[in-house]
Amino acid sequence: MKPDHPDSADQRRHYAELESRPVRPRRSPVVMAAAVWTWLAIAITRRRLRRVGFAAAVPAPPALLPWSSRRGVYGVLSRLSPTCLERSYVLQRWLSAHGVDFEVVVGVRRDEAGAIAAHAWIEELTTARERGRYTEIHRVPAPAA
Repeated sequence: MKPDHPDSADQRRHYAELESRPVRPRRSPVVMAAAVWTWLAIAITRRRLRRVGFAAAVPAPPALLPWSSRRGVYGVLSRLSPTCLERSYVLQRWLSAHGVDFEVVVGVRRDEAGAIAAHAWIEELTTARERGRYTEIHRVPAPAA
């Protein structure tokens, strides 16, 4: 959904409300479960992206993982260093499971050496400055929850 889409503001408000909620302690069982899901989702998504490209589907997180367990998701995403596309797909799936339907955007630009550089991001979670550095070439809608 493009940032100027009428539902986009509602989605951003819902995301902001979720982010304002407390986070569970790091050693909480649900945080650990969220971390395990994220690790598996990255590995599965990596294989699926190689096999089917943008049509890759990320496995849904278990329904019992509350938003408050996001520390496990964010922790694994920051430590495993997935590609920007893998990270965006997995984070998009996590958000979608919690009612936030943001799109993944893929863009390209020329770097200082003239080579083409690609980048993927979640539209609403990226600054306008960063988005402006790339020419959008593809959007991946949020998966059906």
